[in-house]
Amino acid sequence: MEFGVLKGKKIVLREKRLEDANKDYAWRSDDELAHLDAAPTLRIPFTNFLASYADELAHPSRRRRRFAIETLDGKHIGNCMYYNIDEGKRGAELGIMIGDRDYWDQGHGTDVVTTLLDHIFNTTKLERVYLNTLEWNIRAHRCFEKGGFVRCKRQRRFHNDFISMEIYRSSWQHRASPKGDQTVKKKQEG
Repeated sequence: MEFGVLKGKKIVLREKRLEDANKDYAWRSDDELAHLDAAPTLRIPFTNFLASYADELAHPSRRRRRFAIETLDGKHIGNCMYYNIDEGKRGAELGIMIGDRDYWDQGHGTDVVTTLLDHIFNTTKLERVYLNTLEWNIRAHRCFEKGGFVRCKRQRRFHNDFISMEIYRSSWQHRASPKGDQTVKKKQEG
């Protein structure tokens, strides 16, 4: 997928490249990061990971758009994507991972979410973006709520409790309008 770069206030989202594989492997092999994502820790040799990674870059899925997250000065700090793209239902799921702990709790995640949502709602026909985050991951809840997501249900999957969150195009457009900005500011001041 050719899109150039998407620039936020603190980050840049760019296409994934083969040279991202080393950091991606390290992050996916990290027990804490896997736990935060409710995913199994990666336990395969790097050579196997690299072969699969290269194949995925060469043959990207139409149901998934993957991005590397970089700081404004070009440091790769994580990844994000929207996936499970359903053009019939006009929806997709969002995922984000800041793998470099030096960039946690500084607003980079919120900037990624808002930059990616802006891209989705301004360049696709998707009407709804949703996600599932672990119930105990308060940092993630705050990030997604600041980005405009609202909680819609709780569910249990794979021995974990999740909070489902979503945002609709109409809500995003309202937030992006001058009147929407004033509403957000009033809520923050109140």
